[in-house]
Amino acid sequence: MTAQQETVRDVATDVPAPRAAASDAVAALREHVTGDLLDIVVDLAAGEGCRIHDLRDGAEYLDMTMFFSSAPLGHGHPGLRTPDFEAALVRAGRIKPSNPDFATVEQARFAETFRRVVGVPELPLLFFIDGGTLAVENALKVAFDWKTKINARAGIAARGSRVLHLERAFHGRSGYTLSLTNTDPAKIRDYPMFDWPRIPSPAIEPGERWDAVELLPEEAVALDAARAALRRYGREIACFVYEPIQGEGGDRHLRPRFLRAVQELCREHDVLTVADEVQTGALTGQAWAHRALGLEPDLVAFGKRLQVCGVMGGRRVLEVADNAFREASRISSTWGGSLVDMVRATRILEVVEREDLFEHSRLMGELLLGELRDLAVEFPSVIRDPRGRGLMCAITFRDPARRDRAIAIARETYRTLFLPSGPDSLRCRPPLSVRPEEIVEAVTALRKTLADLA
Repeated sequence: MTAQQETVRDVATDVPAPRAAASDAVAALREHVTGDLLDIVVDLAAGEGCRIHDLRDGAEYLDMTMFFSSAPLGHGHPGLRTPDFEAALVRAGRIKPSNPDFATVEQARFAETFRRVVGVPELPLLFFIDGGTLAVENALKVAFDWKTKINARAGIAARGSRVLHLERAFHGRSGYTLSLTNTDPAKIRDYPMFDWPRIPSPAIEPGERWDAVELLPEEAVALDAARAALRRYGREIACFVYEPIQGEGGDRHLRPRFLRAVQELCREHDVLTVADEVQTGALTGQAWAHRALGLEPDLVAFGKRLQVCGVMGGRRVLEVADNAFREASRISSTWGGSLVDMVRATRILEVVEREDLFEHSRLMGELLLGELRDLAVEFPSVIRDPRGRGLMCAITFRDPARRDRAIAIARETYRTLFLPSGPDSLRCRPPLSVRPEEIVEAVTALRKTLADLA
């Protein structure tokens, strides 16, 4: 036996085995680890489609959460259980390379597949990192860098150091993004923040006003507020950041007419536009919500269903040759995203492409929204405003306390998992591969829940 083999044997036999068991996993984590754990221990080896299993007793739940919309193929998809894919995961998992500095075939394959399946030709620059918050944060840094250089080119001694943003937005909870997030006060209370310009968020429930050609009164007010901010701060404003649909804020839809008006205003004032698609990416019936809405952002932050988070950049960013994507060490991180995540993301994107899941998810979204509209007709005293784009669907409860109770009843009585959204809404986030019968079953459970409440 060689010395290396002896070392491997020693490591395998001398290190104590973890004592964590399924029966006490929730309690053990709650004692030491911060989180909002459900009383479920996920069986990673089981599950199928929208079915998730509790490892403790085999209990089965119908999952409309998909780990906060980050499991695009659901549970146990056959495309993620092939020997070649599992071997690729093991190979990538043996070591964690610093992706920005050391090339691997795995990262190159991921970048190529990303560009082919969800890439935007006008946004050719890519930056990868762990976490949606850091994706948004680095998009802002690109904008700060760009605006300061544009100002210098014009002989203006002003830093691009401010971000125009919307009320009821959620862009993350660290560094710069804390100054933009303004949903649940508990997420930002007492933390130091920048006093950046915030304008009203004129979300409109899809309906008869949605297709109005002119700006609606509330949109005109928001646009005037944007003009006032540009007058006040001038060349200091680097970018305008927005979510095409405000997810954490309550699944609030912004009309493309309004967003295009802000986009035009930003172009007039040398301000970049940043679409935060961490939640909406690969969820709204096509790769990106901004494309469905006819928008042309200069930067797009992505994550969640894409497995790897990051930023796509282009359009006016390319006007500065030494932009932050290209200037060495201007934006970077040790890991540059996880290589294991890249391997998984590559396979997921291949499945999405092969099975045409964006179109499938659009059709399934129409089915889901139709079912939710039927519920609103049946229970008008309990819920209102069914809305959705693709599989990003939600309803609003007239009483916020009833929303919380409904989620608990659906989980405990009907073994179906839903998510809250904003102060009073319930959101559905099924996988792109969801089947019609799973949607019908989930809505049936919700119907029974509403009947119990009513």
